[in-house]
Amino acid sequence: MSAMLEAPSGQRMRTGPGSAVRERRSDARRNITAILDAALDCLSRDPQANIVDIAKSAGVGRVTLYGHFATRGQLVEAAFVHALRQAEATLDALDLSGDPRQALTKLATTSWQIMDRYRGALAAAQRELPLGRIRSHVDGPMERLAALIGRGQQVGVFRSDLPTEWLVAMFYTVMHGAVSEIAAGRLLAEDAARVINATLVAAYAPPGSKVPS
Repeated sequence: MSAMLEAPSGQRMRTGPGSAVRERRSDARRNITAILDAALDCLSRDPQANIVDIAKSAGVGRVTLYGHFATRGQLVEAAFVHALRQAEATLDALDLSGDPRQALTKLATTSWQIMDRYRGALAAAQRELPLGRIRSHVDGPMERLAALIGRGQQVGVFRSDLPTEWLVAMFYTVMHGAVSEIAAGRLLAEDAARVINATLVAAYAPPGSKVPS
């Protein structure tokens, strides 16, 4: 039997099984968001953060966490995708019009800032997931880069003797290489954006052309 509740207007509204289901779903969505936010926070500080730490940070119990993510690997992958969605919102706001080379450095700098923020989560994903699976999650964001490269090739400021797919892969590889070099202590985080931009601008320049500073 449905229960009757007093609405703010003085009218009575009916609640029942359907309302209870919607409330449980709403609670589940809030829990999932809290868990993913906590996972990003914990993994950013420590790529080896365990389930107990993440659950505690999210304000939920381990049973609740495992009810949504059966393994740590599933949680790490979901947190990585969660970070990518947040990154997409930032990258969507970038103005990449104008000189393709300037747009490239703007895209690379912003992409690195995002990657640096979530460096721990990426390191955890690299430990838990095959490289191909990580790459599959960034194929969508890389479409933005492919369009920029194509525009640069059309106006002659980016090389066209190599496939666009290869130049996209180079961007991806240089970014992830910077993460690995910082982790190994061979590159300072504050130097990464400069090194990445210098590498990409030179690599994308047409053969025989002067590399812009």
